[in-house]
Amino acid sequence: MKNKTNEIKKWIAKNKGKAIVLLRRLVQEKSVQGNESSAQAVVIEACRGMGLEIDIWEPNGKKLKEHENFVSTREYFSDSPNVVAVWRGTGGGHSIILNGHIDVVPEGEINQWDCDPYEGKIENGKIYGRGTTDMKGGNVAMLLAIDALQSVGIKLKGDVIFQSVIEEESGGAGTLAAILRGYKANAALIPEPTNLKIFPKQQGSMWFRLKVKGKSAHGGTRYEGVSALEKSLIVIDKIQKLERIRNERVKDPLYANIPIPLPINLGKIEGGSWPSSVPDLITLEGRIGVGPEESLPLVKQEMEDTLNSLQNEDEWFLNHPVDLQWYGAQWLPGAIRVDHPFVELIKKNYKLVTKEEARIEASPWGTDGGLFTQVANIPTVVFGPGTTEVAHHPNEYILIENLLTSAEIFALTLLDWCEVEE
Repeated sequence: MKNKTNEIKKWIAKNKGKAIVLLRRLVQEKSVQGNESSAQAVVIEACRGMGLEIDIWEPNGKKLKEHENFVSTREYFSDSPNVVAVWRGTGGGHSIILNGHIDVVPEGEINQWDCDPYEGKIENGKIYGRGTTDMKGGNVAMLLAIDALQSVGIKLKGDVIFQSVIEEESGGAGTLAAILRGYKANAALIPEPTNLKIFPKQQGSMWFRLKVKGKSAHGGTRYEGVSALEKSLIVIDKIQKLERIRNERVKDPLYANIPIPLPINLGKIEGGSWPSSVPDLITLEGRIGVGPEESLPLVKQEMEDTLNSLQNEDEWFLNHPVDLQWYGAQWLPGAIRVDHPFVELIKKNYKLVTKEEARIEASPWGTDGGLFTQVANIPTVVFGPGTTEVAHHPNEYILIENLLTSAEIFALTLLDWCEVEE
């Protein structure tokens, strides 16, 4: 088997150009929400080239809506197909799901980019473009791992189920659809941009909307009104205190290197209608992180209790409570044991490939991993080549060397987990 390991390493190095071409093709397809089909066509072509069994379908939004964990900003998924490609094993080994999302967030302000976000520019060992790091680079690494094993003549006992799903950036409807379609395995691997760190635990998150009420009046006699803007400052202070309280409870060593393990981010504020009027309504929207071992209902309750306690600090809130709404996207948290056999295999192969000890942490953001662990009861690890700091940012990029390193680690992990048919 050592000879095969060396063959895999050499094959991946020799086919570096093949990986670059595939990633650039994927980046050049602008697969923002509702426009994923052209990028999926590239994926389908690659999977057909490897002789994989392919399943293509547009998720049924009405059916998904019946599931308690379905969240999406849309109900219909025309031109947004899921793609699952299976490399059948000979039988007897562990199966694995290799899950990556094809959707990307919009590019944002184009003038903040130094290059075309959909060009796939190569410079200084990096490929630039929207989706390179989050997470088309990880998807290419998974396909490269399968291609490498097939090309050196290896047959696995367990099934390898490659999934290219939609809607991760909006809460995971694509992965949920794949689970409900019946795809199961003994483990799942998601190559989100972890900087080659291993995440056995994934944070969840929820979006919320707060409506802070006031009383309108003329700006010249503002003392006759109650400014919702001023009251919102009290609300913001309370939210910040809740964030501190929640994070003081976090003792998990996997969060030791993360300054704020469970952030509460207020990302949007709007209100008021006229500079000379006292604003009577301010709307705040944000996101709250959910710990790997926390439940969404209990976190919701803690937020509600915190807002209800505002009346103890300001009588205005007694008769004008803050309206809290949970809306939009959410991600389930997920966790498996740090010493789980699947984690140990990835650690072993990381060291074998890089000659360094693996870094084990907890994810600072949500992934589809929580759906696998909580809905499908599949042990899941998040581990990938992308650079966390540039995900969703202008000038997003991925290091080509990290893509190749992760592909080699993936390939060796498939050998161990799925077992080789001699």
